[in-house]
Amino acid sequence: MSRVLVIGGHGKIALRLAPLLVARGDDVTSVFRNPDHEAEVAATGATPRVADVEQLDTAGIGELVRGHDAVVWSAGAGGGNPARTYAVDRDAAVRSMDAARAEGVTRYVMVSYLGARPDHGVPEDSSFFAYAEAKAAADEHLRASGLDWTILGPGPLTLDEPTGLIEVADPGEGRVTRADVAAVAAAVLADDRTIGRTIAFGNGSTPIAEALAQSD
Repeated sequence: MSRVLVIGGHGKIALRLAPLLVARGDDVTSVFRNPDHEAEVAATGATPRVADVEQLDTAGIGELVRGHDAVVWSAGAGGGNPARTYAVDRDAAVRSMDAARAEGVTRYVMVSYLGARPDHGVPEDSSFFAYAEAKAAADEHLRASGLDWTILGPGPLTLDEPTGLIEVADPGEGRVTRADVAAVAAAVLADDRTIGRTIAFGNGSTPIAEALAQSD
């Protein structure tokens, strides 16, 4: 059993991840901002924890992280407001990494996106630019953090039914169901061979565990 903290616990990926972890015996705490979402989060089997990581400093996030074995970052500002995008997707994410390190919680899984990197190529006048910049900075901070990190790089997300099948060697545009992203997150948490790896993927024809082993 692992004690897993999921940040962004009411997100569409996190709501699919928590039941997978609970079903295999993990103790899951899901952090989310809006108290109106408590019942929905609790229904996943996770322990709901209302907290706004955008407003918390590193020490405050450390109180959330304390006592866990792993952190999954699946939070996001949702686009539309560049200032808030930087505040959540970059700054709060970075504080969560620093908090995890300070609390001795070394395992950290970041849900990023396919193509996240400093030279992402998104033009400054694009509505996606702030997100691309924020995720690139957060991912780079994680790689340098000293944590046992894994970065997930799914392509465009869908709400289709899960397939359990992905492609990592050549994901193309990487379209993938949110349920399969959740399944990949659960799989990497249980597989130390994924530590220190950035895993780009989309739906494909290979079972998730096999695909992760092939890309080792």
